[in-house]
Amino acid sequence: MSERVLEVNHATMRFGGLVAVNDLTMLIDKEEIVALIGPNGAGKTTAFNMITGVYTPTEGTVQLCGKAITGKRPDRIAAAGIARTFQNIRLFKALTVLDNVVIAQHLRLTSSWPAAVLRLPRYRKENAAMYARAKELLETMGLWDVRGEIASSLPYGMQRKLEIARALATQPKLLLLDEPAAGMNPAESAELTGLIRGIRDQFHLTILLIEHHMDVVMDISDRIYVLNYGSLIAEGTPAQIQQNDDVIRAYLGGDEDEA
Repeated sequence: MSERVLEVNHATMRFGGLVAVNDLTMLIDKEEIVALIGPNGAGKTTAFNMITGVYTPTEGTVQLCGKAITGKRPDRIAAAGIARTFQNIRLFKALTVLDNVVIAQHLRLTSSWPAAVLRLPRYRKENAAMYARAKELLETMGLWDVRGEIASSLPYGMQRKLEIARALATQPKLLLLDEPAAGMNPAESAELTGLIRGIRDQFHLTILLIEHHMDVVMDISDRIYVLNYGSLIAEGTPAQIQQNDDVIRAYLGGDEDEA
């Protein structure tokens, strides 16, 4: 039996008279890579925001590893094991690459603030472990050699990698990637695809991503959910989605706006 990591049950998000997401159900198992796709305005980011606690669903529930997280604050959901990146990169831009990854680990810090101020043995041990973990993640992402650089000075592709490394530093069970290949050329997108697979395998992660690059989606996904006007219109393997007439009309080959 597969271990269920994420369960979104009949989630609806209303903003006044606007239904941004309508009766969404998604089931994602351990170590799957699942894509959520659809035209601009389909409700994908709203779905991410419901999962991560930015929005509380008007109706429906969200569970992580069998435990309800509906309505919890984003920091509580992060502590429960969900990390995310953003379409518009959000780093601590004035801090170094290394500090970005170390600070993310404070979510798991158990030492008290007096222990930190006094640098007691327990805090020193945890602090050393955070730096060791940061080194491992930055080496995995190919960023260790630029660890002392200010985050905002990095090229775009490296900033994307740093944001993923910072998300991984929180030790998530589920990683949400919001358009990780945005702004990348085909070679960079192909490298990213291999990187995402690698971190799934290395860290035994479950990954849900929003992505508009269809070559990335079809290459990397175990399964795909498709939204259109806030409603789920299809779910299946990449091969099934490519052959689905509703998806072709709404997104892949239709006349509606594409990203």
